[in-house]
Amino acid sequence: MYNKLQYISQGNTIEAQLYNIHEALDNGCDWVQMRFKNQTAKNAFALAEAVKFLCEEYLANFIINDNVYLAQQIAADGVHLGLSDTKIEDARAILGNTKIIGGTANTFEDISNHIKNGCDYIGLGPFQFTKTKEKLSPILGLEGYYEIMQKIKSNNLQIPIYAIGGITLENVDQLIETGIHGIAVSGMITKSPEKGKLITQLNEKLYANVII
Repeated sequence: MYNKLQYISQGNTIEAQLYNIHEALDNGCDWVQMRFKNQTAKNAFALAEAVKFLCEEYLANFIINDNVYLAQQIAADGVHLGLSDTKIEDARAILGNTKIIGGTANTFEDISNHIKNGCDYIGLGPFQFTKTKEKLSPILGLEGYYEIMQKIKSNNLQIPIYAIGGITLENVDQLIETGIHGIAVSGMITKSPEKGKLITQLNEKLYANVII
């Protein structure tokens, strides 16, 4: 089963991204989604190459945001696609069946379509307002998650759902109660002065009721 904590990378330069990713890995993160927007193909490739090496060293999953061809070129573990990015089925045709394909969703309909198209996991959000992402979809809040998770259950659909968007440590317990599989965070980890402590606390909450 997929790891419950995903770190979505931050930084406007290759150096900043690498520093933040290395810090997250070093402090116990084992799933990195490389999000490096509005960059040249050369810079994106250079960063992806370095991150792949780091993730292999730390035995972490390495997912690339949006860029299917870069994920193929670099042989990343998979790709995460936004609602306006490459279609899931097109990405699957390019990457094959062994790679992980995640999709962003804001509604039950989005999730249902992603499952039909062969998506492996869903990033459902935003939970609340976040400065990390431009052009936010409508905010879901706890009620939104409860509602969507109930619909998933009543339709007998099964796919790992990750809450995303402005999550804080205080929100995690309530989010888990909605039935989500895990969380995807960026600023919370990037900005933390005590990353090791934070990641340990997050994992303790996320894995509290899991029978190993």
